[in-house]
Amino acid sequence: MSKITVIGIGPGAPGDMTMRAVEALRSCGVVVGYKYYIPFISQFIKPDTEIVSNGMKQERTRVEKAFEIAESGRDVCVISSGDAGIYGMAPLVLEMKRDRGCSDVEVEIIPGVSAFQKASSLLGAPTGHDFCVISLSDLMTPWDVIERRIRAAAEADFVTAVYNPKSTGRYWELPRLIEIFLEHRAPSTPVGYVRQAGRDEECVTITTLGHLDPEAIDMFTVLLIGNSRSYESDGWFITPRGYYPPEDESVAEAGPGQSIMINSFRTIERELRHPEIPLYLKWPMLHAIHTTADFDMENVVKVDEDAPERIYRALTQGGVRTIITDVTMAASGIRKGALARLGIEVKCYLNEPGVAETAKEKGITRSQAAIRMAFEQHPDALFAIGNAPTALMELCSLIRRGQARPCGIIAAPVGFVHVCESKHMVKPFTEIPKIIVEGRKGGSNLAATLVNSILCWPDAMQLMPGRDV
Repeated sequence: MSKITVIGIGPGAPGDMTMRAVEALRSCGVVVGYKYYIPFISQFIKPDTEIVSNGMKQERTRVEKAFEIAESGRDVCVISSGDAGIYGMAPLVLEMKRDRGCSDVEVEIIPGVSAFQKASSLLGAPTGHDFCVISLSDLMTPWDVIERRIRAAAEADFVTAVYNPKSTGRYWELPRLIEIFLEHRAPSTPVGYVRQAGRDEECVTITTLGHLDPEAIDMFTVLLIGNSRSYESDGWFITPRGYYPPEDESVAEAGPGQSIMINSFRTIERELRHPEIPLYLKWPMLHAIHTTADFDMENVVKVDEDAPERIYRALTQGGVRTIITDVTMAASGIRKGALARLGIEVKCYLNEPGVAETAKEKGITRSQAAIRMAFEQHPDALFAIGNAPTALMELCSLIRRGQARPCGIIAAPVGFVHVCESKHMVKPFTEIPKIIVEGRKGGSNLAATLVNSILCWPDAMQLMPGRDV
């Protein structure tokens, strides 16, 4: 029985060829391959080896010739760059064997180092976690299928290797891929590309998704796009597997519960439509989604620039030690351990003596009366409103009159009457850091969790690129 041996010859450098591939080539009497690849194996074949080669897009012709040789009783090697099973010759050989009914021709497939593996090693460790490989060539695959696969890879947060990214006739596909990935990845996502990996013209580049220039890419380039955890360090492109938990950080010190929460946040983060948002916005938003399981929080949670850090500093370094809530339910949801650790107290004046009488006398709601009493004693507190829009409206009136100067505002009242208006009323106070849950949504649980996001602001660093739990 004759044999066709399909050999993956690696990306081009002799040192990247496996010993099995070299041994097979040394014993082979006939080699069939693309003419551009024959020089890569010349040092391994015998002087009298018969060479059958042709040009690009003639793969079927080459394999048909290999079968004709094998059917005549001679063994033959079919060479394929990289790994023969990855966009290589192995599938074609096996399909043609099936169609020809060649039961007397044996097929052996010898794996090789794929171009994306070589490129990955030159860049560092970009494929350290789940990855996929996509070809942009639409010669045999319709573009609509390719685009669905691109979108699936981007949405699923796969590290993605891209083959055949560009050619003379295909100039727009790579910009389209970048456009799709930017819908799901931050512009700062690391991207590496290697031209002529393993060959004399080898060139290695690390950039970012936002700065990737399609004009620097050609058909001889392999592109690798990182996932949401990938980062660059000291010239290396790294996608962490998760071997380094933050043993010296506050998350670990807080115990397994905090670690579970951070892991939950990472799961939520992977499902965000826009994970590239700044940390000051992402951290409260993750708390809101974690509490409600409602991903619409991505649309309605609005955070002033650096508001969590500014409020945290006011509460821990600025002399403010009080948080005011409009209802007791919001107060009960604020983390007692964090309050005790930071020396902060939470107060709700809704049921204080005199509040009901003031409300009746002035013709206002108890929530308004409670806010009036609270500001008299704590005008610079953090005010967290999670129930009553009238409480937020009262606070806005006090601020406009110069009677209250809160260090921060959590605006999350819930309901259908004056709720949206109350949230609009607080927006003009640009000097006060605010977190607002826009629209009708809100509630005591949201107000409490947004306060908690401020109290544990230092833990937000665990979500920075390159950190894993």
